[in-house]
Amino acid sequence: MNLPDTILIIDDEVQIRRLLEITLSSNGFKIFEAGTGKDGLIAAATQHPALIILDLGLPDADGMEVLKKIREWYQKPILILSVKNSEDDIIIALDNGANDFLTKPFRTGELLARIRVALRAATGGDISSILTFGNFTIDLANHIARKNDCILKLTSTEFSLLALLAKNSGRVLTHQNILKEIWGFGYVGQTQILRVFVAQLRKKIEDDPAKPTLLITESGIGYRFHE
Repeated sequence: MNLPDTILIIDDEVQIRRLLEITLSSNGFKIFEAGTGKDGLIAAATQHPALIILDLGLPDADGMEVLKKIREWYQKPILILSVKNSEDDIIIALDNGANDFLTKPFRTGELLARIRVALRAATGGDISSILTFGNFTIDLANHIARKNDCILKLTSTEFSLLALLAKNSGRVLTHQNILKEIWGFGYVGQTQILRVFVAQLRKKIEDDPAKPTLLITESGIGYRFHE
């Protein structure tokens, strides 16, 4: 018998915790709750949840600082659920280790979908050397991408960009995170070069580059590879 995945909710709003507890429990998850940053840190360390839902507006601590502290040792998914919705807040949270970001009020169906994506990405140990997305495959070991069994002609940088996004499938990667990983610290802030390479990559991997279904733009924030 498989044990249910455990989710820790760190949120000071009792009504939100109750809504999440009812929604997630009815979908097979085991729930732990914390109403403060301090209690959340303790619960994260003692309950070993499969995923954490974290509010940024906590009564005793800055939620962003709580995120940083948890990320010092916790490797599993963290989903931010907050009334804060500025691009700066979202980017800072993602750059500090959040896997995803939803703003309140939220749709429960979307929340459940985001949770499923995050948990799928976190299971299975090491990433397979071959990633498959429908008719699209990426051979990480041999630096080969195929669509409909045909090898795509990608430059080294295009493949590195594709591999980074695909390995983080379902997760939003910020512009700065991608630039730092692919081009190095000297390119942080140079989003134009990233837009050029994304456009080039879409021409090679998308059925319709003008209506991408694989490489999705998160406006003002970054990109998400959609599985």
